[in-house]
Amino acid sequence: FINSRWVGLQYFNDFLTGPYAYRVIRNTIQISLLQLAFGFPAPIILAILFNEMKPGPYKRVTQTLSYLPYFVSLVVVCGIVKEFCASSGLFGDIQSAFGLTPINLLTTPSTYRSVYVCTSIWQSCGWSSILYLATLTNADQQLYEAAVIDGANRFQQMVHITLPTLVPIIVVQLIMRIGHLMSTGSERTILLYSSVVYDQADIISSFVYRYGLQQLNFSYGTAVDVFNSIVNLILLVGANKLADKLTGESLW
Repeated sequence: FINSRWVGLQYFNDFLTGPYAYRVIRNTIQISLLQLAFGFPAPIILAILFNEMKPGPYKRVTQTLSYLPYFVSLVVVCGIVKEFCASSGLFGDIQSAFGLTPINLLTTPSTYRSVYVCTSIWQSCGWSSILYLATLTNADQQLYEAAVIDGANRFQQMVHITLPTLVPIIVVQLIMRIGHLMSTGSERTILLYSSVVYDQADIISSFVYRYGLQQLNFSYGTAVDVFNSIVNLILLVGANKLADKLTGESLW
């Protein structure tokens, strides 16, 4: 290390001016925004639905079933998804049943991202809802009682009491999610994608894995990862300041 040659910003320049920079940055942003748009509200909605259910065996069973996918190894989950999405798999059989030509959903650019996002939501949604359910246990029950006396129905109670109770934790979680916007899950991508869908699936994390580890180009991979971390830091600080101005809630 001491005798290594210092190259300054050479690797940053090589990446940003290289042929793959636009592709991996674009894919990272697009996939992260899809996960933010669909994956972030999912546990909130699930927590509210669980909160509206009456205590009993049905509620306990459904909650337990929603938590289970989180404890299954990601390697196992991705293996199952690859089998189901193959042209001869479960989804291929469903396509055949409707008279369609079976296609592999993970090697088709137009469907890869949908499978990726749905898999992520399915595995993490139930577990992520626990945080919001725990917040709702601290909601002032007197507010609900007063709302019932005033004639508010369940939907109105949810809008005017349940959601405002969740706002502080939602803002904090959203800030943290935005702070990881450029670090979408590399493990899931590496396990699901293939060279056929690089144009739609290749992200910064998988790019670093291939060039930094598989090709043993550690300096180049480190530079790309540092660039990614700097962008995440800027997004985190910006999201925190914006949330503080709009809602009065922030991380610091």
